[in-house]
Amino acid sequence: MTGGFALIARFELRDEAAADAFDALVDQMLADIKIHEPAALAYIVHTIPDEPMSRVFYELYEDQAAFDRHQEQRHAQCFLTEAEQHISALRVTFLHPDAGKCPTGI
Repeated sequence: MTGGFALIARFELRDEAAADAFDALVDQMLADIKIHEPAALAYIVHTIPDEPMSRVFYELYEDQAAFDRHQEQRHAQCFLTEAEQHISALRVTFLHPDAGKCPTGI
């Protein structure tokens, strides 16, 4: 695998109420991504067992243009705007795929 555009985003949430609200926003956004973003090849949200106020997103897109289109989507913009009140920290790491296996063949 040498194509695609990937990133990891780590969200730190303010408290338990914020985590619940954030998770509800994630559910809404995931439904829209599944319907409207075929070039979002993987969009996986992880919890960390020993860090209940953390969420880690792994996102894989066909290419940079697909990611750019994702950023322009109304559901992505709404998510970021609404989620901001629940987040105490956000770290985004862009990745460069060097090798691997992907069922989509990118």
